[in-house]
Amino acid sequence: MGYPEDVLAPEEQLILHRHPHWKMLFWPIVTLIVGTALAGFAGGLASRKAPDGTARTALLIAVLVIWLIIVGWRCVAPMLSWKSTHFIITDRRVLVRQGVLTHTGIDIPMSRISSVQFRHGIFDRMLGTGTLIIESSSSEPLEFDDIPAVQQVHALLYHQVFDVEQAGNGRDERWDERGDYR
Repeated sequence: MGYPEDVLAPEEQLILHRHPHWKMLFWPIVTLIVGTALAGFAGGLASRKAPDGTARTALLIAVLVIWLIIVGWRCVAPMLSWKSTHFIITDRRVLVRQGVLTHTGIDIPMSRISSVQFRHGIFDRMLGTGTLIIESSSSEPLEFDDIPAVQQVHALLYHQVFDVEQAGNGRDERWDERGDYR
């Protein structure tokens, strides 16, 4: 059983499981490429210009340590954050889980959702991402950034909320008198 399935209640159906859009990894990847190029240049410069022996070794180790710190801080940490952030829609609720060392989560029952909106600018539209805004009956709207295919997620979530409301009313207007789906 994979991650989202082990947090589901019995008979709860997983509808959607997403990580944030890859755009949040753009700058870490650029940092990795530029940092590696600069570390390679600095290492080559240190090995050619430094005197032989301990000084050269110390400079090469210093370049390696600085490179490791930058890559760990600006590349590995954002990658772990991206991988450990989950946006999940089930037939009963919306779940958001995030965190590596400290886990945080929020669950919003479908019956408590009063409004679903999305927002994306031109750059987000080109990348196919955006911000999903969920308003529940008890608090301020919650904004979830960098949701891939935000328009489809919005439509899916809207239809889920509508289906839960219809089930609560005891009728589903999508079915006609003969029992055929409209």
